[in-house]
Amino acid sequence: MEPSVSAHEGEQKKTSWREAIRGNVLMLGLVSLFTDFSSEMINPILPIFFAGLVGGGKAALWVGISEGIAETTASLLKIFSGRLSDRLGKRKGLVVLGYGLSTVARPAIALAGLAWQVVGLKFVDRVGKGFRTSPRDAMIGDAVGPDHRGLAFSFHRAMDHTGAILGPLAVIALLYVLLGYAKWVKPSAEGVVTGEEMRAMCVIFGLALLPGLAAMGVLLFKVREIAPRRTRPAGGQDGLRLGAGHLPRRFYAFVGIVTLFALGNSSDMFLLLYGWKLFNLGLVPLAGLWILLHASKVAMSLPGGVLSDKLGRRGVIVAGWIVYALVYLGMAEVGSLWQFCLLFVAYGFYFGMTEGVEKALVADLVPSERRGTAFGIYHGAIGIAALPASLIFGVFWTVIGPRMAFGIGAALAGLSAVLLIALLSTSKAAQRNGTR
Repeated sequence: MEPSVSAHEGEQKKTSWREAIRGNVLMLGLVSLFTDFSSEMINPILPIFFAGLVGGGKAALWVGISEGIAETTASLLKIFSGRLSDRLGKRKGLVVLGYGLSTVARPAIALAGLAWQVVGLKFVDRVGKGFRTSPRDAMIGDAVGPDHRGLAFSFHRAMDHTGAILGPLAVIALLYVLLGYAKWVKPSAEGVVTGEEMRAMCVIFGLALLPGLAAMGVLLFKVREIAPRRTRPAGGQDGLRLGAGHLPRRFYAFVGIVTLFALGNSSDMFLLLYGWKLFNLGLVPLAGLWILLHASKVAMSLPGGVLSDKLGRRGVIVAGWIVYALVYLGMAEVGSLWQFCLLFVAYGFYFGMTEGVEKALVADLVPSERRGTAFGIYHGAIGIAALPASLIFGVFWTVIGPRMAFGIGAALAGLSAVLLIALLSTSKAAQRNGTR
């Protein structure tokens, strides 16, 4: 393991945008690219795999259970791992543990024969995510100063989404080889998943191990430990007990509003399931839609980060949430495939304006020595909301239909945007002090 460096250097020294995406920012971006390559060889076709195990009518409910339980568990661990990384003054070991668990668990879905087994393996995968996410984001926040922090976090998200393009491309190629052209585009019958299609998906799940191993190689040999900068003596009591109560009130206000938004933000897998049911799309068109969505995310991530560095964080986040609400309202009324595809592209704008920018705002609001704790609370609150969000969406889908479910999600997003606007500061001095 390479020697530690101080986060103080990154905080004080102004960097160019090129310098901002070198070192750990670049290497952790590559780790996320390979990891999402692996993950997105599975996610686009996992709802159909559930349909093959339990039948099409129950697939939405199982997707909701799987995503809700797994993400909530991950969120609780994000709180623990973030605070632990602050108390230890080290982050890389937790990041390695987290990525290692996910690398092993994802391909093992190929061995599952029952829906609850898939849920269990997704649970282990998300346990890994829980261990790694908060320490990793704290490492990125410590690696670059505030002038380019939005760019750094958005670059990381762009690399993640690039992996999410490569994964479905590999799925399309493998489906062509395994199923042949005739069954490549359309399912055998509406709502029916054949044994041949199930076997093909299992092969693809197993091959997802390869990019996961590449991610572990980059992480182990190229990512450096960065020691958090302490504002108080490391041996003092305050330096060891970095509790949640030491974080700024503005941070808690922001987390509360983001959590409200998260309650209406169900898993993206529901969008794939919606396309499958509404337009009878096969595995390859679904993978193509997933590619389209992540290409849109890649295209918007860097502009979103740069805009937040120049114009302020919260205004950019509000714009993203408004787009989210409009997309969900559109999904509730969509009547043709081209409209559905157009909404998928617009959905990427929301991600570009919010994913990296929200993390940059967390890093702005909290000092280096407490960023692990802050990211743990941020990720934890969002993820805990994922259980009711995905589970309730799945129930609404089953009981009152997908259109009403999308409408409810849009309403919560709109309310969150209004609340965040109410907290916007018109003071440029306040923005320079970290409220951007």
